[in-house]
Amino acid sequence: MAQSVVALVGRPNVGKSTLFNKLIGQRLSIVEDTPGVTRDRIFAQCEWTGHNFMLADTGGIEPYSDDVILSQMRHQAQLAIEQADVIVLITDIKAGVTANDMDVAAMLQKSGKPIILCVNKVDHVGAIPADFYEFYNLGLGDPIAVSSVHGHGTGDLLDAICELLPEQQEAPEETDVIKIAVIGKPNVGKSSLINHIAGEERSIVSDIAGTTRDAIDTEIHNRYGDFIFIDTAGLRRQSRVDDRIEKYSVLRAEMAVERADVCLIMIDATEGFTEQDSKVAGIAHGKGKACIIVVNKWDAIEKDGRTMDYMRKSLMEDFSFMSYAPIIFISAKTGQRIDRLFELIKYVSQQHAIRISTGMLNDVLAVATARVQPPSDKGKRLRIFYITQPSTQPPTFVCFVNRADLFHFSYQRYIENQIRETFGLEGTPVRIVVRERGESSNK
Repeated sequence: MAQSVVALVGRPNVGKSTLFNKLIGQRLSIVEDTPGVTRDRIFAQCEWTGHNFMLADTGGIEPYSDDVILSQMRHQAQLAIEQADVIVLITDIKAGVTANDMDVAAMLQKSGKPIILCVNKVDHVGAIPADFYEFYNLGLGDPIAVSSVHGHGTGDLLDAICELLPEQQEAPEETDVIKIAVIGKPNVGKSSLINHIAGEERSIVSDIAGTTRDAIDTEIHNRYGDFIFIDTAGLRRQSRVDDRIEKYSVLRAEMAVERADVCLIMIDATEGFTEQDSKVAGIAHGKGKACIIVVNKWDAIEKDGRTMDYMRKSLMEDFSFMSYAPIIFISAKTGQRIDRLFELIKYVSQQHAIRISTGMLNDVLAVATARVQPPSDKGKRLRIFYITQPSTQPPTFVCFVNRADLFHFSYQRYIENQIRETFGLEGTPVRIVVRERGESSNK
């Protein structure tokens, strides 16, 4: 059975994200004194007195706003309410009970779900302010006073949540879950892809570049296996990252790459390759992640029998620094080649975690050095004593040599290519580490 879900809801700028971060013990949601910073549902594990549940942060609810983003934030919050087992309505003691609070409370009561009323920003220790009692007018029972900044009252809030949670079910057996970060420039279709895969409006989708700001996890279970897709804010040029929220988003995208197994580098087929695509791919490559170059919006361009081959060849030149990455042409809108994308994800994840025995590696090394002699300098020739693989993800190979300065980059690339030619390693970068040993120590 799925884990219990607790949703934090309320109007904008009442401190939902600050409270969310305090309850989970880490800064996962972006926090700014700007209404509307949190736009999508953000999920994280929360544990209290032996109870484990998923906590969902949501964008602020503006019940009657016609703004495109605000209306979609309201829709996201409604989806969170539908999925939740317990709902926590966050209000702001400094603002008092507002008309929007009354409207949100009425909306929540119609859901029939257990509701906890939380009055936030009660930051002073001591007697409860008289304004606190005004919140009884919302008709949701006894409010709980909390300071999300200082943590006052959070224990009482968590106790109240745990009392309303459904009985804990036995945790499902752990499976091999592949974590996939979907990265790219703004507005290339990252959220659209995840929504198509998930079969629901999991992330807000809009033609406004930069709509997604947080990194969002979506669990997918299908015939190909178990996956967690991490939707991230589009990565802009650093010179354009001129506000604090945008800087947090770039950092969050990099953090998403850090915890992913596979990175989907999304490119807009209607725009083609740009310098920013190379920089985005460089983040994943630099962190040693398995990568797939995903060309989206393939349905939106005019094609003939040679269009795909021409673009593939062009992209291979553009991404020459990561020639190992397979290229796939998809449409997140129509679902074209999504099944093939899952097959590729599974394959490159396996290649990323491949382990090759020392004996097999040294057989390849013997053939490679016999075919192309190692370089020499002033009568001294490079000797590679042996090669071994100490780690995976990415596959890392240590070469023990007599002189590291003779092991030129070009010959390292040659050895890497021989290993790839024999064992595949498609979709994953390879690390070559050189260790110097004296001639006598090899005897």
